[in-house]
Amino acid sequence: MSYFAAAVVRDDSGWTAAEVSLRGATDIDEVADRLRDVDQEADVSLLFVEADDAYLVVLRLDEGDDLRVFGSDSAFAEESALGSLLVGDLKTSVTGLDGDEEPRPVSSGDEESEQPVVDPEADPVGDADLLANLGISAQKLLTLCTHEGMMPADVTAEICQVLGCVDEVEELREV
Repeated sequence: MSYFAAAVVRDDSGWTAAEVSLRGATDIDEVADRLRDVDQEADVSLLFVEADDAYLVVLRLDEGDDLRVFGSDSAFAEESALGSLLVGDLKTSVTGLDGDEEPRPVSSGDEESEQPVVDPEADPVGDADLLANLGISAQKLLTLCTHEGMMPADVTAEICQVLGCVDEVEELREV
């Protein structure tokens, strides 16, 4: 299993990014500790974990506390030890949507298209609302994660574009 884990942390001076190793982590609390270690004083800390061009997990800490986790697909927990570590304890349904609202498909602009624009196999888990106060609603996050053809790196880039830290994360990819 190959993965890329990028932490983005925000303090009074703005966003900074750092790559985080998850090697040897034994539980989600240890992963949260590694995120805290990036910047102990950060107001907001996010960790984007992209695995095998198929799965995305977003972890969030506010002022080092209150860990919130979202995973793009519950299948990740069955696919690998890393997936089990990150999303294995999450409920099978997402939180953060009003009522029984389902993610809406993204319009492809081509009404004649026979391919579905939303991946019907995706089963997002966790707290889809974890980025709402940063400009990414639960609906937007779910739509990004279930859009056919969107890679985890694409979703991370879209989120980071809204947050204003896309350049910092892309620099980590180039190393």
